Order: sequence, then C-alpha cells, then structure tokens
Amino acid sequence: MPGVRNPQLNKNGELVHLLSLDQLPREIVAHILDTATNFVSMNDREVKKVPLLRGKSVFNLFFENSTRTRTTFDIAAKRLSADVFTLDIGRSSTSKGETLLDTVDNLSAMAADIFVVRHSQSGAPYLIAQHVAPHVHVVNAGDGRHSHPTQGLLDMYTIRHYKKDFSSLAVAIVGDVLHSRVARSDIHALKVLGCPDVRVVGPRTLVPGDFAAMGARVFHHLEDGIRDADVIIMLRLQNERMSGALLPSSQEYFKTFGLTPQRLRVARPDAIVMHPGPINRGVEIDSAVADGPQAVILSQVSFGIAVRMAVMAIVAGNEA
Repeated sequence: MPGVRNPQLNKNGELVHLLSLDQLPREIVAHILDTATNFVSMNDREVKKVPLLRGKSVFNLFFENSTRTRTTFDIAAKRLSADVFTLDIGRSSTSKGETLLDTVDNLSAMAADIFVVRHSQSGAPYLIAQHVAPHVHVVNAGDGRHSHPTQGLLDMYTIRHYKKDFSSLAVAIVGDVLHSRVARSDIHALKVLGCPDVRVVGPRTLVPGDFAAMGARVFHHLEDGIRDADVIIMLRLQNERMSGALLPSSQEYFKTFGLTPQRLRVARPDAIVMHPGPINRGVEIDSAVADGPQAVILSQVSFGIAVRMAVMAIVAGNEA
C-alpha cells in the first residue's frame, strides 16, 4: 500500500529484518550479494572467523524440520563470532502450549539480538518482527509457502557467480512451484535484478497459471520450458504440503518432468543446473545430471554460508 513503510527497513531505508524479497529494493539485494563476496573466500582461510558479531546472541528458532538451512545459519553466525543458541522445539515450552510471542519474549529477556525463524505458518517472521524491540533483528529462514529469502539470495549469488549478469538470462524454475517458497523468492529476486525471461515449468496441478501475474512465463511441458535456458532450478516435490492426489506417482512425474541428460540437451550448452535441496534422485532429477558437470548444487551450499553471513552482518549493523 502507498505510504506504508516496508517493515524490513528502518527510517533511513536500511535493512533491519530480512522477511521477504518481495518489494526489497534492488540496491539492497545487490548490497547483500556484494557483501557475501567478501565472505566466500573465508572457506580457504585457516581461521574461518571474523569479529563482526562478537558479543551478539543469535537464536535459531526452527519450528519446522531443517538440516541444510539450520546448519548453514549456525555456521554463518559462528563465523561472525556470535554466540549461537538453537531452540529444541520438541522440548521447548511451545510444545506445552506457550504462544510463539511468549517464547520470543522469554528469549528476548535472555538478551537475544537476532532471531532466525523457520515456521510452517506464512507470516510468522513478520509477526515476530513487529513484536520485538527495535534493537532485535529477525531473519526469515522459510515461512509456509510464502518466502525463503536467504535461499533466494544464495540462488542469485550462484547465478551471478557463473553467469555474471542477469540482463540477458533465461531462467527456468521446474517442479512443485505451487508449494515452493523458494520459487516465489527466486521469481521476486530475478525480476528485481532485471532478468528478462523467468519461466515456471511443471504439471498444471503444481504450476497454476496465476504465476504469470508475478512476471513468469508458465509452461506445462519440460522440454518447452527449458529450451535454450541459461539456468535451470529444479524443485523438490513437497509431498508433505500436498493435499489430495496432485500427481499419479513420483515415477510418473519423473517420466514427464525429471531432468535427464537427454532433456538437458535442449537447454543452452553452458546452462547450469541448480537445486535448493534436498534432492530426490530419480524423482525430479537424474543422478547423471545431479552429479554432472553442469550441476552447481554443492556450490549453492557453500555460497549459502557466505550469503547468510552477509545478511546477519548487515541487519545487525543497522539499528531500527
């Protein structure tokens, strides 16, 4: 709405929370990616730490299962020299009926500086960001079907690393787009960074036509959707989010939409293949592709640490 301040930004237009890539200015997205570049080389150092968050407390609140995202946030915070605390949700007071905001209040009383939040309910990180004190920062690690901004940012970093420029790229996002918060974040980020050809590809039950309203071209045949693409982002079938029979079977899905070496040939010869993980071999992607020379899936994981370091360093450096 016009005149409503973006809750992610302070009065000076600086990032204090990372909740979504939607409506985030291009200069801030670029600033995060540029800052991450400074941290990527830390993997090659003997001492992989900088003191940017020394004395700060980072609380990981993962109300949904996660391995890759939680681990990389944990590593990122420790490399910034923060004190890191990961709440065991299964044993926490929320399992005994305590409300989300009461949990946040109690942890805030323990001098929390940054909350990293993953939640099954869309909007939960926004609720926390509106509730916490001005000096506390919230980073969305995935909320419902809504957004996964740091995954979107690390995907953009990976694309920029291999392709340098977004202005002439064709990027295809393939699979369970309907249930994917990653797809939404990637589409927002690609449009912000000036990518002229964003495509979403999958069966009609998983790729509804309303994604065209986000600026993406919709395809329901894999070869048509990835033809001459520079980047292919494969998505996992999120069976845990599906209600009803949206697909005949995972085997039938692979026959039609699984990325095989033969199907990959219709993309550009130098196309890169990405996946937010965890990958399901033989469902959305063939092992020959996942382990092949065009796959950059493990690079995404490495870059993800640097991107999450950049996000936490930036938000903690800007007071609301």
